[in-house]
Amino acid sequence: MNSSDTSSVRRLFTGLVGDDLLAAFERLVAADGCPISQADDCVGPPDLVKELLDCGMAHIGSASPDPPNLVPAPLDLALHGLLRKRQQQLMEDCERLMDGHRRLSSIERIRPKAEGISHRLVEVVVDRTEITRLSHALINSARDDWMSLENSHLETPLDEATGYSPPPAFENSVRCRAIYEAFVMDNPIGARAVQEAISHGEEARLLPRIGMKMKLADASLAMLPLTPTGMDGAMVIRSAVIVGALREYFEMLWERAMPVGTQPESRTGLPPVEERVLPLLAQGLTDEAIAHRLAVSLPTVQRRLANLKKRLAVDTRIAIVVAAMRRGWIQ
Repeated sequence: MNSSDTSSVRRLFTGLVGDDLLAAFERLVAADGCPISQADDCVGPPDLVKELLDCGMAHIGSASPDPPNLVPAPLDLALHGLLRKRQQQLMEDCERLMDGHRRLSSIERIRPKAEGISHRLVEVVVDRTEITRLSHALINSARDDWMSLENSHLETPLDEATGYSPPPAFENSVRCRAIYEAFVMDNPIGARAVQEAISHGEEARLLPRIGMKMKLADASLAMLPLTPTGMDGAMVIRSAVIVGALREYFEMLWERAMPVGTQPESRTGLPPVEERVLPLLAQGLTDEAIAHRLAVSLPTVQRRLANLKKRLAVDTRIAIVVAAMRRGWIQ
């Protein structure tokens, strides 16, 4: 490894990884890989080797002799893998944060109201009528931004008598954004309801899976479910700190989501289902897990993977991900 290589490694990874991991990666790049049996001498202790593999900064060479080699990833792919790992950790931290606030609210519910506090920062509601009333009041309270997450947990199946109601007409004064779980567009009733919401001024995007429902009004109010549908228990949050964290969580999902009506062919030429398979494949999910996330059959996923291999002229799942990244199909 010449001085330019050293400079590139340090410029790209300093501050993103610890000093020990950075030094281990530098040694691996300098050696251009090493037999896995000699990794302790070349890279360092087994925990550093494992961390390099987990972050996508190295891999076990598939064409290596016995014993196989530990191979450094190209710098661009190593950085992409590291960022994807960090993003996943951040999302998991956000999920844990919200779960912690739910638990805190359950404690506050049974604790006597403190003297001198004139309003509740977190309020738990279990009456269905009150939950519905507060949900409508929350929408009407928005003055700048209205944000919502909608997943597949519904009180009743989508049919002509149910479906989503469009958001209120905000007369262009409130930006209304919603992220829906992609399943809704596979149902004619759900797809029509989303299109109707869009016609009322809503900006709508899709994700393969959404962990929970959520409603946010400006930077001041939020409503979270305490049950899958949210109708048997909900939490109204007025704490600016918590609402701010929830808004950051929404914005992260918004960046990952695909706008409704986007034509995948204009970017990748792939059918929509295959484009949704790619990011899940990049996360290392099994065929069965991908089928569950997308609510399709296992044979459908396997057929789509076969199509991707043929289209990209590759033979393995890892090669699909690498080829798709190089084409910019996986962000």
